Amino acid sequence: MNWLLFEFQSPFRPVSLRQNIYKDMSKPKVFITRPDIPEDAIKRIKEECDTHIYEQEHPIPKDELVKRIAGMNGLLCLLTDPVDSEVIDAAGSNLKVIATMSVGYEHIDLNHCKTKGIKVSHTPDVSSDSVAEWTVTLLLCAARNFLEAATAIKEGKWVHQWSPMWLCGQGLAGSTVGIVGMGRIGQSVMKRVLPFDVKEVLYFDIFHPIKPAEEIGARYVEFEDLVKNSDFIVSMCNLSDETRNLFCKKVFDMMKPTSVFVNTSRQVEK
Repeated sequence: MNWLLFEFQSPFRPVSLRQNIYKDMSKPKVFITRPDIPEDAIKRIKEECDTHIYEQEHPIPKDELVKRIAGMNGLLCLLTDPVDSEVIDAAGSNLKVIATMSVGYEHIDLNHCKTKGIKVSHTPDVSSDSVAEWTVTLLLCAARNFLEAATAIKEGKWVHQWSPMWLCGQGLAGSTVGIVGMGRIGQSVMKRVLPFDVKEVLYFDIFHPIKPAEEIGARYVEFEDLVKNSDFIVSMCNLSDETRNLFCKKVFDMMKPTSVFVNTSRQVEK
């Protein structure tokens, strides 16, 4: 579906949008689904567009989005906003572009956008560093029993329960780290775990070989081999029909009893 997408380092490029997508409009009408995006971004959009903003700092209810998008030329949304065919149709024939302030775009009906001639933009690099840093943080917290240790300190248990191996957990040094989904963020995670002196980084990705990752030491293996042999398993894959329910009971049963699993990819509601 990438034929439909164009990438922005930031979704806030109203001047270029007017020059290209909105070139025949004096001041396009744009709806923004949240008020709590960077103030400078809203200011720039207001300079070029007739801007309408949802007032609440929480996801806009779908029925409200259907009502508010009517007659708009552009939509700036987040991954919490399901932009399906009903929402797109409610906008009318003048909707030209949908910009999502997110890496993923599975909340947008791309097929319907194609039929309506609507362009879709996303921000693929907007969170690579922060997600990678949080992923490594979660790895360390889980491996070293950080939450349990913090709770023990707050409750004063460490004074009476301390022992040489108490809450030590396991370290990254000498371990095998498996990364499922070696895209931008997966590669960022790999670069951050290598200095911990890990033994090996395995990866599984349907688009293998991922040469930038392999050039710094990653080794491609099949999914089951990664699950069975990794001490730390990180899910970094996008959400698609192929990856939905990828990590099921059968897969968790394959893991080592001591494995640490971290999911910083898409959340899927049942």
